[in-house]
Amino acid sequence: MDFFNYNRRPTVDVHVGDITMGGNHPVVVQTMTNTNTRDTEASVAQCERIIAAGADLIRLTTQGVREAENLRNIHQQLRDKGYRIPLSADIHFNPRAAHVAATVAEKVRINPGNFVDKQKTFAEIEYTDEEYAQELEKIRSQVVPFLDICKEHDTAVRIGVNHGSLSDRIMTRYGDTPGGMVESCMEYLRIAMDEGFNDIVISMKASNTLLMTKTVRLLVERMDKEDIHFPLHLGVTEAGNGEDGRMKSAVGIGALLSDGLGDTIRVSLSEDPEAEVPVARKLVDYVAQRNGHTPINGKLYPAFSPFSTDRRETDAVWNIGGEFLPVVISDRSRIDDMSINPHFIPDYIYVGHRVPENFPKGMRSIVDFAHWEETIDHFPLFTVHNIADMEQCGARVKFLRLSYPELTDELISLLKKSERVVVILTTDHLNGVGEQRAFFHALLNAGCRLPVVLQRSYAEEEAENIQIKGGVDFGTVLLDGFGNGIMLSNEGEIEIKDIDSYAFGILQAARVRTSKTEFISCPGCGRTLFDLQTTVALVKKHFSHLKHLKIGVMGCIVNGPGEMADADYGYVGAEHGKISLYRKKELVEKNIPQAEAVEHLIRLIKDHGDWSEPEQN
Repeated sequence: MDFFNYNRRPTVDVHVGDITMGGNHPVVVQTMTNTNTRDTEASVAQCERIIAAGADLIRLTTQGVREAENLRNIHQQLRDKGYRIPLSADIHFNPRAAHVAATVAEKVRINPGNFVDKQKTFAEIEYTDEEYAQELEKIRSQVVPFLDICKEHDTAVRIGVNHGSLSDRIMTRYGDTPGGMVESCMEYLRIAMDEGFNDIVISMKASNTLLMTKTVRLLVERMDKEDIHFPLHLGVTEAGNGEDGRMKSAVGIGALLSDGLGDTIRVSLSEDPEAEVPVARKLVDYVAQRNGHTPINGKLYPAFSPFSTDRRETDAVWNIGGEFLPVVISDRSRIDDMSINPHFIPDYIYVGHRVPENFPKGMRSIVDFAHWEETIDHFPLFTVHNIADMEQCGARVKFLRLSYPELTDELISLLKKSERVVVILTTDHLNGVGEQRAFFHALLNAGCRLPVVLQRSYAEEEAENIQIKGGVDFGTVLLDGFGNGIMLSNEGEIEIKDIDSYAFGILQAARVRTSKTEFISCPGCGRTLFDLQTTVALVKKHFSHLKHLKIGVMGCIVNGPGEMADADYGYVGAEHGKISLYRKKELVEKNIPQAEAVEHLIRLIKDHGDWSEPEQN
């Protein structure tokens, strides 16, 4: 993998109906219905809406044999209407349903965490090597007949590992780790390879963007060592809805697409599935624009690991770098609007050539050096053209706008000697992610510990566009462990207070700074046991002020308890009209009437000392 220059990862071709997945073909955009798969009319109607939105493939849940059987009717009605879009069946816990689905759908997704292994109980069971081998043979005995059916019907298979549904067996031996996720996949992959079955796509999903990206990279390394090159399906599970769901998806999926990884994607939003498709398409198209870019000459730092969660070590300058959280610099240099969102207060405001009269009291400003005056909380900004003037500012904190092409050996030597300097790293390269990565590796190779704030400029009129592009561009570099802050600049008509909130949202999506409650909510499917969108809105209404918490909202138990291991509290569909509540991995209350569930969750949070009353407006 070239960290600096964009190239798609080579893979084998996998045919799914009339489409082909692989590194030599466009990235396939897919989504999943949330209708009951036994309801032919509703499912076909939603498939038509999804097709109209531009999807290339549609997945439907087939939790039982009846759903798998009815998939045949849905498939036929779509074909009778002239649609050729391939269908994928989603299987959990039920090999018998998989056998039926494989005779109908062009693709079947199986989950190694529950295809044969029992439902997760979080039990720690010690296996001897002999017992573990016996469990693998049990898996083989179930998987091989399924693969034989797939061979007979030219059905592709997705081996889809979810962080939230790793089996107790895998968890006991490998832990809740990227290594455990990779091994869960490899067990099934080895069986398929032994059987000569190669129509395989692989996914490694998690709601944690950092975990998800490191795991996919680890899997690719493992496959490369064994000369295996299957296509990859990318997705961030339980991303949520609205701007948070879009930015979280853009950060996680975008980081891997930036690496050249990924052959099909699904953006999982707690919204109607047809709303996911345009987001996914924008994400794919934005990264694909880098094709054929001017080469970037970067030198990889030998000790850098794409699997590490460590961040680059820097010296602190004022409140930037060191052990401080990444900062947000609000770019107001082209506008007069100095209003502040009280929920997302930037750490600095860049005002360009002057500090306006209406500049908010108590805020820190950054001013171009030519117009800077030495007053409290006002800091000068330099460029390479006036860098010699930094000496005039003595011990004051100074900002230096810099790009990778401007970084010479002489400049690095100067920066290593400089004190109280923060770099604002800009780029106008078509592959700005690659160029900014090259900058950080140059600093690492030179042993330069200056803090660096990432800056990117856009000209967007639509909020969703900047959420996606900013998520990809900043998120990729942040997940590498680089960047001590971000500066999101936009020349469009989007309000600056919203731009500031997106900056904080990107930092949170990249797991480096928390500024609001994180809601881990699934996108919903035919297994969902309540009106997901209404419920997510209700939960947000009551708990959005608890900014220190992560709260999961899950439609069913398939991935719920597992994905919520990363959450503080969870609200999970137990059966129709009934909710179960979790604290971390622990089931606390079971089968609560849904009308009472929010009240019970408030009491649960209060009982554990995590509740605070919302501020009155």
